[in-house]
Amino acid sequence: MVKLAGNFLLASAIEALAEALTLAEKNGIDRTKLASMFGQTLFACPAYQTYGETIAQERYQPAGFTVSLGLKDANLVLQTGAASTVPMPLASLLHDRFLSMVAQGRADLD
Repeated sequence: MVKLAGNFLLASAIEALAEALTLAEKNGIDRTKLASMFGQTLFACPAYQTYGETIAQERYQPAGFTVSLGLKDANLVLQTGAASTVPMPLASLLHDRFLSMVAQGRADLD
């Protein structure tokens, strides 16, 4: 359960980073500089530093944690949430993102 909860938190952070960096880039902000700044200030932790750089540079291979593994964990989180009567709306979003990526042939990317 601890590993599953940790992977859920990481996947949530990755989704938030991807959305924030894309929004910033579409509005004239350099995504690499923004990821670096966040990784050194508000979110100075390994997850944001590592994945922030990976997302900013669009470096998805080699994968450290594949999309297919993310989908597996999202399914497990949703199943566990349902069995525990815990709504997991963010897990539902992550599940749909992972499923969409698998459908697009991106199952082996990070």
